[in-house]
Amino acid sequence: MHRHQLDFWYDFASPYAYLAAMRIEALAEIHAVDVRWRPFLLGPIFAAQGWSDSPFNLFPAKGRYHWRDLARQSAKYGLPFKAPANFPPNSLAAVRLGLHLRDSDQAGPFSRALFAATFGEGRPMSDADVLASVLTKLGIDAGRAIAESQSPSVKARLRAQTEEARSRGLFGSPTFLTGDGELFWGNDRLEEAIAWAAGERPGGML
Repeated sequence: MHRHQLDFWYDFASPYAYLAAMRIEALAEIHAVDVRWRPFLLGPIFAAQGWSDSPFNLFPAKGRYHWRDLARQSAKYGLPFKAPANFPPNSLAAVRLGLHLRDSDQAGPFSRALFAATFGEGRPMSDADVLASVLTKLGIDAGRAIAESQSPSVKARLRAQTEEARSRGLFGSPTFLTGDGELFWGNDRLEEAIAWAAGERPGGML
């Protein structure tokens, strides 16, 4: 069977990316779609739009709505949800680790486990002990992985990844990009993105 491809762009600091990350592979498999995990930093994208903080904080009414919505959506999907004490969390170390593992078979498991620790349990992703715990539970040498994720090559890859996100028009997380370049933003567009990646077009669209 021919396999299709979908790029999943996400910042670990994004709670809606948590919802998408916990669901994407099972849904994609139904349509024979392979997921490429593409962690990036959302901060520079926001800065380019003139934002110095998360929209959750810049617009309090919107923030209150989203936290309540996240609780509702998590309950709908049967996922635990606990907002982190400090938001947005510093995701730099996490994104570097995600990039370091991106081309391995641990990219998905690591991302899901860290999202679950952050937004399912409320643990701080910037804490080295939390990162080490997640890695160790996956059978990954935590000390080695963390050290390698801080290498100049990974830092350069992160800069390139974030610049690619900007150049491809990404403005939020999660974002899904299909093989033909169609962009979908938000957890609520996950199913549509997978269907498009598999060749399904609504209403005869090209």
